[in-house]
Amino acid sequence: MRPLAILQKNTLQRRLSLVFAGAAILLWLLATLAAGFVLRAEIDTVFDSALQEVAQRVLPLAYLEILDRDGTILETGGAAEVPSVAPHREYITYIIRDAQGRVLMQSHDAEPAGFPAILEPGFHAVAGRRFFTESAVRGTVFVTTTERAGHRHSAVMKAIATLVLPLAMLLPLSLAGVWRLIALTFQPVARFQKEIEARDPNNLTPLETGTLPGEIMPVADAVNALIARLRRAMVAERGFASNSAHELRTPVAAALAQTQRLIAELPEGALRARGRAIETALRRLSRLSEKLLQWAKAEGGTVIAEQPEDGVDVLLHVIEALGADEDNGRRLRLTLPSSGHCDITLESDAFAVLARNLIENALKHGPEDQPVWVHLSDAGLFCVRNPGAVVPAEELLRLLAPFERGATRAEGAGLGLAIVQGIARGAGSALILSSPATGMEDGFEARVQLPRAG
Repeated sequence: MRPLAILQKNTLQRRLSLVFAGAAILLWLLATLAAGFVLRAEIDTVFDSALQEVAQRVLPLAYLEILDRDGTILETGGAAEVPSVAPHREYITYIIRDAQGRVLMQSHDAEPAGFPAILEPGFHAVAGRRFFTESAVRGTVFVTTTERAGHRHSAVMKAIATLVLPLAMLLPLSLAGVWRLIALTFQPVARFQKEIEARDPNNLTPLETGTLPGEIMPVADAVNALIARLRRAMVAERGFASNSAHELRTPVAAALAQTQRLIAELPEGALRARGRAIETALRRLSRLSEKLLQWAKAEGGTVIAEQPEDGVDVLLHVIEALGADEDNGRRLRLTLPSSGHCDITLESDAFAVLARNLIENALKHGPEDQPVWVHLSDAGLFCVRNPGAVVPAEELLRLLAPFERGATRAEGAGLGLAIVQGIARGAGSALILSSPATGMEDGFEARVQLPRAG
């Protein structure tokens, strides 16, 4: 995932990236601020030293230019300007004045009007500028030096800007670097997440937690504990359904046999009619127990065969069994792969249950005078279509739930499609329902992509 995508989500990686990058930038700013104060103090020291040194170097020269041998100030008729060796801009200028403030000598770039009145010897700050004054000849000659206005402040700001400007590049680089570092650190967590997402409903084995950091380990242990509880609950549920259905088969079959014998012995009339009603109820209970047994097997997740099996043979057996009923045999239209076989990794029993439920569902709910198309392709696509009223999309989703039935008067427990869905899910596939059916204006279609060998 790219850094920009991470920053747009409220994730732990986003929070850590912003916190670490923000902390680095804040520390950089604080360090820059501290460096600015230190730099300002050092620049003040250096510039003050330069002002003082210039004044002290100029004084001996002033003695030679403006004082006679007895130490009196010569009358020059105006301020003498020290000539420049070469054209240049002076950053430190000076003027030499007598006790009355008359300018006796100045540097070539000095502006006397910018100098305050004669100051006491030492450093002074006037109007935001720094001045240094030195006196000589018993207080009759004063040298005042200063630097160009704003030069000291400009030097400090340029130095600080040199430290601050890298922040423009530091911000994206910090975010990218921190994101990458955190992404590498979170790789075990990402693998743990992908392992959870990749689990199918039938895989309830514990998750691998050996590489997780200690902070995430309690969460992983809690997930594994939840999986263990869920596995126990599902095993108990499936075991109950399977055992109940299995235990019901024998007594129901015995009761059905006794009922049929009783009907044969009863004379025509109300008692025999009541016996037939009991027989119908027992047959319904027998079918329900069979469906519950199939559902328990479908939800058990053991539907993948160790060796590939020919799906065509299985389908032909199912069609033969259903075709024993003359009406069913007349309506079925079968299309098989052109190669005559289709190797699948779905268990033959599971495929037989899947095919039988879909075909029975189409025969039961489609019009009795219309055909049912059963198709198995070379690619392993199993499809069953039947004519009939169009089923709304929301109704199709509801029909996949156990014990849900559509708007029909046909008998059934509402488990057929749920059983098929469970088998398909256990095989890593899915049951796809559509209405209208493919190539038809109405009808119902069910498709399952069977797992192929290799």
